[in-house]
Amino acid sequence: MTDQVKEVHLLETGFESFDDGGLKRGLKDRHVMMIALGGIIGSAFFLGTGSIVKDVGPSAFITYALGGLIVYLVMIALGELAVAIPISGSFVTYASEFISPSWAAGVGWSYVFNWMAYIPAECIAGGIIMKTFVPGTSEFMWAVLFGIVITVVNISHVEAFGEIEFWLSIVKVMAIVVFCVVAVLIYFNVIPNQHPAGLGTTYLTGNGGIFPNGGFVLLTTMVMLLVNFQGVEIIGLTAGEAKDPSKTIPTAVRSITIRVIMLFMVPVFLLVTIFPWANAGVEGGSVFAAALEQYGLHWAAGLFSFVVLTAALSCANSGLYSTVRVTWAMAREGMAPKFLGALNKHQVPGNAALFVIAGVWFFLAGSYFFAASKVFVALLSISGFTGTIAWISIIWSQLNFRKRLVANGYSTKDLKYVAPGFPYLAHLGIWSMVGCLVFTAFNESLRIGFYAGVPLLILPIVIHKMRKVDHELLAKLHSKVRFDDLFKPRTNCAVDYAAAETD
Repeated sequence: MTDQVKEVHLLETGFESFDDGGLKRGLKDRHVMMIALGGIIGSAFFLGTGSIVKDVGPSAFITYALGGLIVYLVMIALGELAVAIPISGSFVTYASEFISPSWAAGVGWSYVFNWMAYIPAECIAGGIIMKTFVPGTSEFMWAVLFGIVITVVNISHVEAFGEIEFWLSIVKVMAIVVFCVVAVLIYFNVIPNQHPAGLGTTYLTGNGGIFPNGGFVLLTTMVMLLVNFQGVEIIGLTAGEAKDPSKTIPTAVRSITIRVIMLFMVPVFLLVTIFPWANAGVEGGSVFAAALEQYGLHWAAGLFSFVVLTAALSCANSGLYSTVRVTWAMAREGMAPKFLGALNKHQVPGNAALFVIAGVWFFLAGSYFFAASKVFVALLSISGFTGTIAWISIIWSQLNFRKRLVANGYSTKDLKYVAPGFPYLAHLGIWSMVGCLVFTAFNESLRIGFYAGVPLLILPIVIHKMRKVDHELLAKLHSKVRFDDLFKPRTNCAVDYAAAETD
């Protein structure tokens, strides 16, 4: 940092300036907001919602509401950590600092391998859509083309990434808004719905009730549903490149939480009020398009095909961004080869980007030999497991952060952003996600997430323990910011932890 930047940082935060690793802070508020939305609204929502509705019936909107609650609990915990210690690669760094370096290695590598495999799935989804626009072409050819585009974007300037992701995300958000408006017009018969007396609860309760397959199936599908929300952690990963984290991150946390609920729960509720749940699925493409086509709006198929394409590219773009930052952070933490921690001339983790891109291309090439639809579904279940572990790690880190804060003689009055409802909401968040993982064991189609996810978590932990990395030495070599650097222990300051931890 320059001396001027250091002075501004000290005035704004009250803490001494720190080295964030040299990443360029080129992301604006709108970039941070849309990068997080881009990571969340992927093709899995537009294509996968049909499968969820098919399994649980009209109560799918309740499932999305529960998912939205978990998102909120994760976001407030991550927001508090990201403002207090705004470093790129955050949840791995926080896990290392507040849980253990070995646990952080397991969470970090499972997250990296998850996205290495999932990004090609999004590229393939884009290829499938492009084949419908250009008959006679190969899905794999389009997938390769999308892979090239994403590769170029992520090794360029961080401002270029933020700007591209901003516009890609806008397309997806606008499509959801259009669906909601049209669905309301259908429900009130402004657009003829073939029900002179009105739709009422015809589809909501008329075919087996809100829970036609029972309430338990709602719980067993939660991990698959959480895949649709995964990407909110990217808010924390952008902290090291946000121009003013103390203002940007809290704003993004509040806005993203509200928009996630509105962009998921509301559209799904409207969907199950105008479309019979038994007709939902993934075979015919987007269930949102199928719902509008039922009322003669045949333009919907083309529109949502384009949106699914945009969603696939945007989600892959955000996913690659986050994976590169996690890999870079792990290298600086001694959990990955040292060369992955270098920055290129654009102040972007160039070596980490090339490493992750190589992994993406490995999986993309391998997908040539398998059916795209089977690969996509399998990766969703794996992503659900590894992503949920990362979210648990975030809240766990916040719990330990508060304990360290009090032990050093501080309280929440010393924080720029304070997560509400602590520690009750923190425990609710952790144990609800643990429950989601347990219930998944009762869903035969999702067990592959355990079969792949458990080794991806445990093996890096074992390897890291065997390597016996000197993390104190690494922290000094990289001038890494530590908790005690920002919150220096205060002497002769007794604080009642039980009183201080409860808001």
